Amino acid sequence: MKEAILYAKLEDEKVRCALCPRYCVAKKGQAGICKTRVNVDGKLFTLIYAACSSVAADPIEKKPVFHYYPGSIVLSLGTLGCNFKCIHCQNWHVAHADATQSLKGTQEIPPERLPLLAIQNRCKGVAWTYNEPTIWLEYIVDSARLCKEQGLYTVVVTNGYITPKGLDAIGPYLDVYRVDLKGFTDEVYRKLAKVKSFQPVLESTIRAKEKWGCHVEVVTNVIPTLNDDQAQLEGIASWIRDKLGPKTPWHVTRFVPYLELSYLNPTPVSTLEKARQIGNSEGLEFVYVGNVYGHEGENTYCPGCHRMLIHRIGYTIGKYDVVKGKCPHDGTDLNVIEG
Repeated sequence: MKEAILYAKLEDEKVRCALCPRYCVAKKGQAGICKTRVNVDGKLFTLIYAACSSVAADPIEKKPVFHYYPGSIVLSLGTLGCNFKCIHCQNWHVAHADATQSLKGTQEIPPERLPLLAIQNRCKGVAWTYNEPTIWLEYIVDSARLCKEQGLYTVVVTNGYITPKGLDAIGPYLDVYRVDLKGFTDEVYRKLAKVKSFQPVLESTIRAKEKWGCHVEVVTNVIPTLNDDQAQLEGIASWIRDKLGPKTPWHVTRFVPYLELSYLNPTPVSTLEKARQIGNSEGLEFVYVGNVYGHEGENTYCPGCHRMLIHRIGYTIGKYDVVKGKCPHDGTDLNVIEG
């Protein structure tokens, strides 16, 4: 165990966690909703420091991140638990795990080992992913600092549900903020993730970009009957345009029925194409169709001359026609950060 870095001590040896906007209050012996932080004698401790449930060398495109070091390999790792309770979680076996009961299936990887592990596997960066990185804050802060010292880029694949203090703890060592925007109403977030409001997600994403200069990419898993209506898709697209900028990549990905949403059908490709059109109509320059192998919406096109500049099939890049982050034909800035 390691003492948490963001919490307040209350009367009667209670504690209030200040890591995510749930602000869980725990009595002695109790844990927060994420089941990874427990009150031990009036102090808050994390149970998952350096406890890794999954480790892999992945293409950066798998996160998905398309505009940061395209074609590079990133060391990806996750732990147990989550501060959301998504009813359709694909990684439920780790995200819904209860670390207060067991750390079975994890291995300890101290922060000082991560840079060497990344370099040995020919990775240019490290990503904290698979489950929610927010609840792994202490470990990420310690390991991301060491990774940056070795010239590695850093990525969090996050639901964005983090307090300003939490984000500011990792912000100095963070390059990429790949955030899920699950919908554009509190109702959707209450149903899907069991949280009252999605405003903290919007606020943290803006903060990651504006205060910490992170490269931001947004993913919306488009779910039939829940977040696939015109109003929500337009709301997401216009918010990205106005708050993050029109060159911010937006990935609209195909939903696969799972857990409590197993009764739904997979997202029709036509719905994803409609979402892509909406994004383009709202002024977004890079809208990608995800989870549809070989779709033209996986490719990057120049917003100026409309030429295909990056051809993708799944996580593999074929054609790559970008020079210093710009279109070589008309000089349009593509918001592509190259390694």
